[in-house]
Amino acid sequence: MMSSPDGSRAQKMRLPIFTHKERLEVPSPTEKDWSKDEEDYVFKDPDQELDSLPQPYRMINKLVNLLFDRSWEVIEERDRLREAEVSRIQPTIYPPVFESKFSEMPKCMAISQDYVFIAGAKGFSIYNLYDAKLIYVCDKIKAEVTSIWATDLGSEILIVPLDEMGIVRLFYLCKDGLFLVKTINEVDDTAKQTTCVKTEVSHGGDFAAFLLQGAGDTWLDVYKLPKESWLKELEHPQVAMNPKKKVRQPQLDINICFKGDVKLSFPVHIIKIKPPKPITGTTFKSPLEVFAKTEGCYGLGSGQNHFIKDSLWEQQSTIFNATYKKYLDGEWEEEPLSVATFHFLLPSCIISMPTEVKSPSGVACALGIHWTGRHNYFIYSLNRTLKDKADPEGVWPCAAPIAVSQLSSCCSYLVLACEDGVLTLWDLAEGFPLGVIALPEGRPCQSIHFLKYFIVHEGRNVYLEGPVKSQMMCVVLCTDSSLHLLAAQGTRGPTLRVLVDRPAKHPGEALCAVVPAPALPGMVLTVSRNGCVHLLDVAGPQVVCAFAPPRPCHLAVTWKPVCVVSLHHPYFLLRGDYPDGASDTPYSVFYFHFDSYPLLENISRNCCISQADVDTTAFPQALPLEKRCESFLQKRKRGMSSG
Repeated sequence: MMSSPDGSRAQKMRLPIFTHKERLEVPSPTEKDWSKDEEDYVFKDPDQELDSLPQPYRMINKLVNLLFDRSWEVIEERDRLREAEVSRIQPTIYPPVFESKFSEMPKCMAISQDYVFIAGAKGFSIYNLYDAKLIYVCDKIKAEVTSIWATDLGSEILIVPLDEMGIVRLFYLCKDGLFLVKTINEVDDTAKQTTCVKTEVSHGGDFAAFLLQGAGDTWLDVYKLPKESWLKELEHPQVAMNPKKKVRQPQLDINICFKGDVKLSFPVHIIKIKPPKPITGTTFKSPLEVFAKTEGCYGLGSGQNHFIKDSLWEQQSTIFNATYKKYLDGEWEEEPLSVATFHFLLPSCIISMPTEVKSPSGVACALGIHWTGRHNYFIYSLNRTLKDKADPEGVWPCAAPIAVSQLSSCCSYLVLACEDGVLTLWDLAEGFPLGVIALPEGRPCQSIHFLKYFIVHEGRNVYLEGPVKSQMMCVVLCTDSSLHLLAAQGTRGPTLRVLVDRPAKHPGEALCAVVPAPALPGMVLTVSRNGCVHLLDVAGPQVVCAFAPPRPCHLAVTWKPVCVVSLHHPYFLLRGDYPDGASDTPYSVFYFHFDSYPLLENISRNCCISQADVDTTAFPQALPLEKRCESFLQKRKRGMSSG
């Protein structure tokens, strides 16, 4: 006997009744013939009548009833979620303004100046940012490009594509000419071929670093880029005399051609950095030898120069293996090669460099680097040659291994996030730490994204014209999909505020990626697991609007979307995929222009305000540090005189 979900629920709600133990008979007409023995009657649940079924049908009946009940609960929960979704206020959804279609999947893209660089199967293509028109197709690579970087050099652009074979190349775009500068790691013997994993170009394009792997080893090669020589070789000396960036006007009619017959000067290899060696027993015979090995303060804190003998290391290893034996037994996977995260740092008083070293203003002077699973942040001077010994000029030890690090676009602020959830904020320009703060427990850092500092003036987010010192903001995306706003102001200490918590009832709304929108003060683009792209105002926080490609196109890889935002123009690009058979060109890149949407056009066009127009009593952080100190002392003096 099997019952429906409604039937089983009704049986559970019926009250127990008295049931006779013996065989049921028709009662006699008079009460005096009824049995007086109370033991003939028991307090029995009607559901137990079903237990009279023989096995295995009794068990089957219970499992079917349980399945029906749980299915009904799922149906009711989905109905509640559907009703809640209908009752929620949906943001305005804006479509793209342009679309570029592709037959092959573009895996990456980059924006610099007025150009869009989109990776292809045999190279990369160059498009106009303002009308999405194809300008040039570079097919000189003959392999699929998996990553691409584009750096603004003023009037020129440095393009760095990385193909599927791990080979990285340098291209130089100057006016209407595209030049191949150098293939960094291509060799004739394929057995000696190395693979490039990561690339970073310094602010202004004076240096480039490439993380390479090969023959079971990994290292970092740093090159100095001869920008001035390239300009002279291309007979553009007037541009070299004025390195300041000019205001560019939109260029709609652009023609580019590849000039392979022109040879430009090669980058100069200046340093090769390897991961720090594992710490082993000391070879020193006395502590004096340890101090003599450390020259000045350079390298102090790396842990390489110590006085711990091999016997102590072996003793600690024995204790560790005995304590955690049950966890250590079994097969272990081969440990992957160490990967580095690195940033180019500008001159500042916090970065100790030799006194004889003088770097021009705005040009990187040092390289900051940390390796996976390591506690130390190393700083290497860039004023050296390949013959010099590759020792760090500074070491910043941390209490836990560094998981994530991020440098601001202005190169003034640095955030180090350790595996224990502790974040350290540095003001590199002023030369002091802004503070230390911990993320909520169980929410390690996944990524950090800096925002240009803004204030809320008369109900809208605005940037302050002119320099703003010791004021930083960034958003932190945690591994549980929660988003936090991290802010610090001088010596006040950092603050942490939850912008988006992990959705408990709507798992599809969990955040997968965050991209700042510099053209809109205090706003970031968020990509959810369900493929929704929202514009979030961090000052609220509140969702301003949403962006979506036309149906039936969708975001194929929501956890790692192909999305890029222009640093100087109100544009962002998003890749979308069509379902199989829906289009002859199944892949598209969509262009979104913030000024084309009613809710955003006034924000991007009026995003700056003069510091003179800001009420300094309401926004004291808008003043420079010297003015704030002067104002504080004047208030203190007036208070003492009035008292």
